[in-house]
This record gives sequence, C-alpha cells and structure tokens, in this order.
Amino acid sequence: MTGSPLGSPRTSSGRSPQSGRRRPAVWAAALLMGAAGTGVLGGVAHAEDIDHLTAQQIADRSRDALLEARSVHVTSRGDLGRGGKPMSLDLTLDRHGNCKGSVDLGESRGSVLIVKRGDDVWLKPDADFWKNQVPNGGSAFAAIVGDRYLKAPADSPRLRGLTKTCDLDTVQKLVSDNANDDSGTLNKGEKTTLGDTPVVPLTRMRGDTTLTVDVAATGKPYPVRLTLRGGEGADAVVNLSDFDVPVPRNTPSASESYDVSALLARTSSPV
Repeated sequence: MTGSPLGSPRTSSGRSPQSGRRRPAVWAAALLMGAAGTGVLGGVAHAEDIDHLTAQQIADRSRDALLEARSVHVTSRGDLGRGGKPMSLDLTLDRHGNCKGSVDLGESRGSVLIVKRGDDVWLKPDADFWKNQVPNGGSAFAAIVGDRYLKAPADSPRLRGLTKTCDLDTVQKLVSDNANDDSGTLNKGEKTTLGDTPVVPLTRMRGDTTLTVDVAATGKPYPVRLTLRGGEGADAVVNLSDFDVPVPRNTPSASESYDVSALLARTSSPV
C-alpha cells in the first residue's frame, strides 16, 4: 500500500505528495491477519478447563473469543519485515467503526492522533508527519491547521484505509477469512503470566517465521499478545486488552477542528 494516511492533498503547484510507506493504521490488522493465516487462531469453542485442552482447542476458543468482542484496545510496536520500518500504534476500536488513539511511524518520521466517531474522523499530525509524509506543501498546511485536528467525512476515499481499520468488524473478518491455513506445527507452552494475567502461549513456526499467541488462561480465552519473529526481518508485538470496554465518546470541539475540504481547496501557501 502506498500514500499518506491523509490521502493526496494538493499543493500550490497542484501536485500530490507521494509516499512508498505502508499505511500505518493497518499495521495491527495486518499482524492479526498474519496470525490468522498461520492457523494460530481458528475454529469452534470448547468448554473444558484450559489446562486439559490441546493447543488447537485453545486456539479455537481464542479465535471465538476475539470474534465475539464488541471493542478492544490494540497497542503494537515493531515491524513486519519485508523492508518495512518499525512503527507503533495505540488504538481503541469497536464494531461500530468508532476509534480513538494514535499512530507513530518511528524514527522521527511523524505521528498522528486519530478520533473517529460516527460519520466523522479527526486527524492531528505532528510537525514531523507534515514534513516527512506530506513533503509537497506539508509545512504550508501545518501553518494553516496549527494545533487543530483535521476533520473529514469518515467515508472519504482518501481515508478509506484508515477508517476501515477503525472498525473492529474489519479486523475480525480478517481473522475469520484467513484462519484456515494450518500448515506447520502448533505447540502449547507451559502456563505463565503476562503482567498479572495467567496465559498459555501457543507457538507456530512456518519457515523462518515464529508466531506466538498468549491466550488468557482465566475468564474468556482472549488472545492478549501476539509476537512475530524472523521472516524477512519481522520483529513485532501486538497487545490486546480492554475487551468490550467502550471507545471514549469525546471528540474534538469545533474550535479544535479544521475542515479537510477547506485545506485541500487551498491553492496557495498561507501568507
């Protein structure tokens, strides 16, 4: 995928800035999709005590628990290999397409605050983002917007990649649609703890890539951490928490917002 998460705003010369980077907001979804594609998550739930379940049965329960969640808090860091760059994400999202959080591209390449509620989305890039992700006109746009959020319709084609990722249904569908590949060996590790949470680690190796999913051993068997190692330099961690905790409802006020259509209509740099 290419292009800035803000789309392709025009500069005073009418040109669109170009970028060869992966859209950062889909980073966690991509890793979740990768987890599903390795067969770590998938199947039908069982009711037995997790201590007596096989690795596949635990994976089955974990997938069902994730698919039933109404909202989740996702944090991630690292990179997926394939020539990518390390980045991080901190996002709470739900089945209604609401989300709130941030994306950091790392290495001083910029970060963006994100709020999506109903039919609207707000984005607040920092100075490094304007400089690196919108090289043609970014400084001019930053001067116009100042310390405000860019407000746009959530169905804007420029923002489709971002807004689709804000919808938990999109993430869950990626898991569901890619959960049938069971190549490699799935192993169940010894019960341990992740912070204060008892977990059972499930590990699958495919070629030189190792994916580990830590599944909660008490309560609902949610996948609470996914770790990807190897595979063309992949080194990434995704943490999942606060299942079914609603996305915060507060949004930027009118005085804190700048309409993106007004920004894109600008044909000259601010005085």
